[in-house]
Amino acid sequence: MVSAMLIDIDHVLADPIFDPNRCSIGYHPLHEPVVIPVYILLMIFPKTRYLGIGLIIHLILDSADCQITNGVWFV
Repeated sequence: MVSAMLIDIDHVLADPIFDPNRCSIGYHPLHEPVVIPVYILLMIFPKTRYLGIGLIIHLILDSADCQITNGVWFV
């Protein structure tokens, strides 16, 4: 599940890399809402189950961060 944090590698594609007021959901390629079904599918298969759970938890936490910083819920 810790490897799910590698999803944040797409932050290096952003300019600037870190913006405390930017919401990750919908901005970074691996944080797009269209990939959420893929992460859910990963939870179905035993070999990728923990990765899928970690990715979904990561997106839920990013969504909570969007709510706290910008007042907008995603996911």
